[in-house]
Amino acid sequence: MDARFTAEQEDVRRTVRELLLKRCGPEEVRAAVRTGDGYDGGLWAALSEQLGLPGLALPEAFGGVGCSVTELALAAEELGRALAPSPLLSTSVLVAPLVLALGTERQRADLLPRLASGRLTAALAVPGTALATALALTGDNRGEWAGGGRAGGVQARRAGDGWRLYGEAGQVLDGHSAGLLVVAAHAGGFARSRTLLFLVRKGAGAGAGLVRVRQTSVDATRSFARLELRHVEGELLGSDDNVDVLSALADVGDSAAAVLAAEAVGAADRALERTVAYVRQREQFGRPIGSFQAVKHRLADVYVRVLAARSAAYYAAWAAAAGPRAEGGEGGERVGGLALAQALEALRIAAGEGIQLHGGIGFTWEHEAHLYFKRAAGDELLFGPVHRLRGRAADSAGVLTVDGRGGQREVRG
Repeated sequence: MDARFTAEQEDVRRTVRELLLKRCGPEEVRAAVRTGDGYDGGLWAALSEQLGLPGLALPEAFGGVGCSVTELALAAEELGRALAPSPLLSTSVLVAPLVLALGTERQRADLLPRLASGRLTAALAVPGTALATALALTGDNRGEWAGGGRAGGVQARRAGDGWRLYGEAGQVLDGHSAGLLVVAAHAGGFARSRTLLFLVRKGAGAGAGLVRVRQTSVDATRSFARLELRHVEGELLGSDDNVDVLSALADVGDSAAAVLAAEAVGAADRALERTVAYVRQREQFGRPIGSFQAVKHRLADVYVRVLAARSAAYYAAWAAAAGPRAEGGEGGERVGGLALAQALEALRIAAGEGIQLHGGIGFTWEHEAHLYFKRAAGDELLFGPVHRLRGRAADSAGVLTVDGRGGQREVRG
């Protein structure tokens, strides 16, 4: 692989950073999370209309820019530095690729241009709190996370020529404000058990039995909702019910993990940057605390972790953009989950060290150091935890295997 970024990729990074420096400081972030949508609509319009961020990784035929996951990850890294609340993750990273991969020609022509323009936001709803499992990040997504025909989850039943959805989904990113919901539901009962995806559009009678409740979250910059569906009209995503939904979710999960890893790296880098600036100014015993060897060692450890996480995130984005591995060629590895584990750990440590080295002020509500720590904790709750991300990566790579003698695991030589 060529680790150098192109001029166009550097432009993506630069233009996003410049806009966020003008429009998304700490006070703007605090104000945005208190709005009804949970993000600044003006900033989202600027990201959409001026920079084309929602359509960055969508084909030009559907109104997108025609770039790849790599460019989307670079943009997310800058959003992570500012902790900018936006529906980019839910709309462009989770839902748009599913519509592109599984949608009919009519569905793609109708939805993708509006998603690419930012006029339509979307959310992926999975039963309960199983988002990480559904995306195959923390385990095999071919289990019963969608309900398995039992009570609970989200169930889909045929009703004439359409479908009706029943059940509940929690921790739905931007689910309270999204104009389009993509709902994962179980269909077929025990006779023909399968997981399908359904479109629930805002208005048009589909929301008559839909209840959306915005939830309090650890990370205020990520907005969640709980959805309750009672006889809600759903439109099947795709032309029939034989589409391979689980593989599509796993593919999206890998690319989403790469983007999330880059976002976490941006947040970790900014947390470290702020801490280094502070220890250079704060004096104790007549000298800056940054001159003490113990402080230098702690920050050096964080710096190494952030560099390693950035390398892993960039490689994961490149691998996701490369697509399926060609015979005898490069690319195609699913390493997004492993990169995400590395990045979330780096962010948690960078934010924790930042809070401690800021001293008393680092623990106050007014200071933004705690926001970075909450981003790490919130993302681990939603997409992790780190040890499960690594465990899944090890299982997928065949690093660990059962030896058949009492179920003990051993490392393959």
